[in-house]
Amino acid sequence: MDDDPIGRLLADPPDLPVRHGLAEVVDAVRSRGVVVVQAPPGTGKTTLVPPAVAAAVPGRVVVTQPRRIAARAAARRLAHLLGEPVGATVGFSVRGEHVTSAATRIEVVTTGVLVRRLQRDPELPGVGAVVLDEVHERHLDDDLALALLADVRANLRDDLAVVAMSATVQAERTAALLGDAAIVAVPGALFPVDVVLAPPPPRVARTDERGVTPAFLDHVAATVARALEDRAGDVLVFVPGAGEVDGVARRIARLDVDVRPLHGRLPPREQDLALRAGPRRRVVVSTAVAESSLTVPGVRVVVDAGFSREPRTDHRRGLAGLVTVGVSRSSAEQRAGRAGREGPGAVYRCWSATDDARLVPHAAPEVLTADLTSFALELACWGNPRGAGLALLDEPPEAAMAVAHEILVGLGAVAADGSATARGRAVAAVPADPRLARALLDGATLVGAQRAAEVVALLSDDVRAPGGDLVAALRAARRGGGGTWRSQTARLRALVPAARGDAQLTDDLAVGLVVALAHPDRIARQRPGGSAYLMTSGTGAALPPGSGLAGLAWLAVADADRGAGRRDATIRSAAPIDLDLASEAAPALLGTHDVVEWANGSVVARRVRRFGAIELSSAPLPDPPRALVADAMRTGLRREGLGLLRWSDAATSLRQRMDFLHRSLGEPWPDVSDEALLAALDLSGVRSFARFDVLQALRGLLPWPAAARLDDLAPERLPVPSGSSVRVDYSEDQPVLAVRLQETFGWRATPRLADGRVPVLLHLLSPAGRPAAVTADLESFWRTGYPQVRAELRGRYPKHAWPEDPWEAPPVRGVRRPR
Repeated sequence: MDDDPIGRLLADPPDLPVRHGLAEVVDAVRSRGVVVVQAPPGTGKTTLVPPAVAAAVPGRVVVTQPRRIAARAAARRLAHLLGEPVGATVGFSVRGEHVTSAATRIEVVTTGVLVRRLQRDPELPGVGAVVLDEVHERHLDDDLALALLADVRANLRDDLAVVAMSATVQAERTAALLGDAAIVAVPGALFPVDVVLAPPPPRVARTDERGVTPAFLDHVAATVARALEDRAGDVLVFVPGAGEVDGVARRIARLDVDVRPLHGRLPPREQDLALRAGPRRRVVVSTAVAESSLTVPGVRVVVDAGFSREPRTDHRRGLAGLVTVGVSRSSAEQRAGRAGREGPGAVYRCWSATDDARLVPHAAPEVLTADLTSFALELACWGNPRGAGLALLDEPPEAAMAVAHEILVGLGAVAADGSATARGRAVAAVPADPRLARALLDGATLVGAQRAAEVVALLSDDVRAPGGDLVAALRAARRGGGGTWRSQTARLRALVPAARGDAQLTDDLAVGLVVALAHPDRIARQRPGGSAYLMTSGTGAALPPGSGLAGLAWLAVADADRGAGRRDATIRSAAPIDLDLASEAAPALLGTHDVVEWANGSVVARRVRRFGAIELSSAPLPDPPRALVADAMRTGLRREGLGLLRWSDAATSLRQRMDFLHRSLGEPWPDVSDEALLAALDLSGVRSFARFDVLQALRGLLPWPAAARLDDLAPERLPVPSGSSVRVDYSEDQPVLAVRLQETFGWRATPRLADGRVPVLLHLLSPAGRPAAVTADLESFWRTGYPQVRAELRGRYPKHAWPEDPWEAPPVRGVRRPR
């Protein structure tokens, strides 16, 4: 009998679809060293591929999972199949929990743990292969680990086997990134799943500006009750977040079933209850953690609320967080597949056929939507700032990387060229967002190591305190906080030297100071005369109704989000702070600036003391710099228009003539449109529009020596046959000459301007000064138009000349009886 537990398992593996592809996977690992396994959920890839790889390569096999709950569950299932406890042949390592031994040959880890190991030692000594599971989820750590492993294989260890596994991965792209990897496709073997559309009643909105509505959660709960009545087996319910898990669980608590919540914040013991079959029928209410990387036994029915949580970042306002979005089609299919693993099942989709037709094919990769600060720091520590030279599935957006770079420079984590500093490497060693790591490292000396660790642990778990009061949340955690917060606090505390900090600082202000160290751009002051706040970033924010923090002058905001259609962000968690502590947390935001701006129709000059975007005080500035005055005046012109200038008739005429020549001849005649003049007018030294000589400024724009021909190309006046000199109107697209018809007798050709390129549009006036005819072709008018005009007007104006032959008749200025 084989003494090797892995050998025994592979000799008689469970009847899972992937067993038929194991030989192909092993051949690819041995021949190429890289392979992509494409298999839908339920095929057994997480269970059987790692043992097969372990049997084929020397050294330990490291298997990644995107979440801690999935890593623990995968290790326990595989150890169970081997008939051993976890920590023997199969172990796991997640943040704060390591269950391995010298005998461990397969170690399941979160992807973040693998990235940190690669950063510490890229050669991964003792590791023979890495199996990346669930890479289709496209978390930032997944993309980063894939790129780093490709770099390691190319430059350090070509013997390191890499297997990428996914339910919906674009296999060709991943294979190319890994260097022409083999692709092994394993077909699924799901039982039929009936699809039942169960949209909410017409008057029930699925979401509003605050997220999923309570009325919709009522509908989800009602759908669960309907599914329990219609179908057999356990029910798996998908909702977007932990709050909705608790909401649905409360609503169905009265049903005669065991209700098991499942999400990442639960203690491991409660998570395990959801992942084990029980003595009674169960309803497991879960976030997306159960979508593809976990096995939930006994499920024959899925109720899908149709939502998921994805990271989104508002770079302009400096706000990032998880938002509720509609589920993608690929995720909906994976969720439905959970009902068909053990037998025929059904999925109840809480949306309409119209909504179903609008589902996007796939969720967006996190690299395109998430805050990239941690990602950018990891790239810098690897030696590839901004990812240059790394094989990433998608290039990170330039704007998001620029924001991340700015944040990291502010933390002192990277230099101007993007390379990691010693402080940056210390920040990266803390298993938390770089901003929280900075708060831990710097906060320990200011508030004490223990308090800093407690607050950072609270922030890293994304705690949303009732009323937004983070201090109250900390006190509640101290009284009866779960093991997750306590263990995280202990881990963080161990990373910093012992320090007592300022013992006189109250918990309220200590929490605020740590939050301010993490998010200096979210320090906020109450707006004068109102209840809302202005953050140092310039973003407005408001507390939720009934918050105990209302009325405090200063807040350090830990979490805020801004929904569609809302002017101000909603503060989800914050703590009190004062200006002195805020200045200690973010001294770079304090400064005095000379502000010269256009306000209320005039230039206002002030010396302003600011804390970021928050104005602390101001005083009049008696002698403002000329350049700032010019900029302010230009702003005024841009806002209110060039009508602020004093336009004389001569200036208006000159501008119109210059505009005509620019349109007709182009260069060198300048553009004098509003936008062009705003850019070209020299306002230096000007303190009042009333004193600004527009005519002289326009003359300064005339091109020399071409300007010497201005009067030839666009004359102010034109002589007419009567001897009069008539002004030309350049205000329209074509120059207009308005002249009495009698003064043009004998004029055979239409005058032309701009070197003969543009004919003048003649407005031929009646003796009363009204237009009798409009023409740009005088010769044609005398021949065809004049006879009709003469017939209409000679009776009305008998004292004026109306000759039959205008070609030969003398021009007349005033009244002259016809002969």
